[in-house]
Amino acid sequence: METNPKKKNSLKHVLFGSLIGTTIEFFDFYIYANAAVLVFPQLFFPGSNATMATLESLATFSIAFLSRPLGSAFFGHYGDKIGRKFTLVAALLTMGISTVAIGFLPSYASIGVAAPLLLMLCRFGQGVGLGGEWGGAVLLAIENAPPNKRAWYGMFPQLGAPIGLLLSGGTFLFLTDSMSNEDFMDYGWRIPFIASSLLVVIGFYIRTKITETPSFENSKKEQEEVKIPFLVLVKSYKNQLIFGTFAAITTFLVFYLMTVFTLSWATSDLGIVKRDGLLIQLFSVLFFAIFIPVSAVVADKIGRRKMLIIATVAIGIFGFFFSYFLSSGNIVLVTIFACIGMALMGFTYGPLGTFLSELFPTNVRYSGASLTFNMAGILGAAFAPMIAIWLASTYSVSYVGIYLTIAACISLFSFLVISKEEHKF
Repeated sequence: METNPKKKNSLKHVLFGSLIGTTIEFFDFYIYANAAVLVFPQLFFPGSNATMATLESLATFSIAFLSRPLGSAFFGHYGDKIGRKFTLVAALLTMGISTVAIGFLPSYASIGVAAPLLLMLCRFGQGVGLGGEWGGAVLLAIENAPPNKRAWYGMFPQLGAPIGLLLSGGTFLFLTDSMSNEDFMDYGWRIPFIASSLLVVIGFYIRTKITETPSFENSKKEQEEVKIPFLVLVKSYKNQLIFGTFAAITTFLVFYLMTVFTLSWATSDLGIVKRDGLLIQLFSVLFFAIFIPVSAVVADKIGRRKMLIIATVAIGIFGFFFSYFLSSGNIVLVTIFACIGMALMGFTYGPLGTFLSELFPTNVRYSGASLTFNMAGILGAAFAPMIAIWLASTYSVSYVGIYLTIAACISLFSFLVISKEEHKF
């Protein structure tokens, strides 16, 4: 008989602990996305024309997606072996230190080519940290959830994405409004990167208060631990890894088309000033945030797979309307476009973490969910802004929409053929 049972996580600690971590992680991640469009082309990639400078800056943006699977493999391994709690804290610190370091980097004018190289190194660290953070945060939520509310619990870490984006966009908007362009380019852009250290301290404190999930503890008691989770995944769960990855690519693609590409295209080619571009983005994120819980409620009623299939079909249809909204240059149409796109993003993003986690058993769940999610990030988002800008510049905006529709067809096929085996929690 167990005389000293471990204290269970309270609902407050579970949901706030999963939400606060992903909010910090995505805040760090998105301040880089904003800076990659608004700041880094001038400070780290001077000498080329404006379009090439933007493309070079966005190339560093993609580095984090390439490093995220490494973070998934590393943190997932230890998350499945020694527990979710320690891994979540380590991933948070990795991301936080990399972000703060960017705020202290000298520009190209100061140290030459070493400046973009150091920027790329920090971006690599951001990706490794986020690769380990997301999976652990989702598991913290759903492995403490009752069976009929897994999508609802699992949507709390997903809410970190729109909240982090609102904080990052709002910070940049405040800074650009409150100081001259010269001061902003000189030191103002550094403030959000350095200030993120305060958020990391809060997240670190909360994460240390959390105990292990019941699912992980039960798995340990039943001696289900595997030696190398990654090898077990490749050997026994290839269907889930491959089709889970392709199922999630549309989620990544629609998000980065709605944020990075739309902000870049609106401010550089449609003549919309940066401030208005940021306001449009911030307003549209509200729709993202609203439809995450809406989709979770529906997903718990009709099933996660069915909800994601419906959302994917809607995104595929949405791709055909890119030219109508973005070719006009009308700020109202651009705003409507962003809001619709972000609402669709909420519908697909809300249940995604729960769906991917349910594909794998507890002893490889951290590794499996993290790898599928972050491999989808490479295919769906790593080069998406650059590809979209190239398509729009070389051909037309309508080709960007076709690009999205093709991705939606791939995801739809994957949802239909992926293994339907259910695993215990």
